[in-house]
Amino acid sequence: MKVIVYIFVLVSLVSCGGVKYGFKGVSIPPEAKSISVALFQNNAAMANPVEAQKFTEKLRDMVSSQTNLALSKQNGDLQFEGYISDYAITPVAIQSTDQAALNRLTVTIKVKYSNKFDASKNFDLPFQRFYDYAATKTLTSIETEALDEINRQIAEDVFQKAFNNW
Repeated sequence: MKVIVYIFVLVSLVSCGGVKYGFKGVSIPPEAKSISVALFQNNAAMANPVEAQKFTEKLRDMVSSQTNLALSKQNGDLQFEGYISDYAITPVAIQSTDQAALNRLTVTIKVKYSNKFDASKNFDLPFQRFYDYAATKTLTSIETEALDEINRQIAEDVFQKAFNNW
């Protein structure tokens, strides 16, 4: 009996070495060598003036850290471009008849993705995320933290759509 258990353990350990893991499930055309992320524009009236730059940098950082593609200024084999289309603050939880308990900052970013090797992967879609905060706080006091979180979430959504086709 001990011999059977020993053989089973040995086979299990040896077979684990043969497992190959992909690059976080990322699906990139093998012929693609470069990617470009154009500076996103701010088309939303209320948006923080630096929001477009912050989102652009977040998306650039994500594609640089999670792919082996060279980041180029323009005309990459894979390309991202777009603009902030909406930036709004709305009450979401009413505390009394005249006061909100929570406010919500919502950011919508329109993203166009082009894959020069497979046009079926192209998209031109809005991505939206929000951040809720106590109405006792001002937008100025939470905006940096809120935008960091919103930008991270939208960049992840864009990345997943482009490279994992969700």
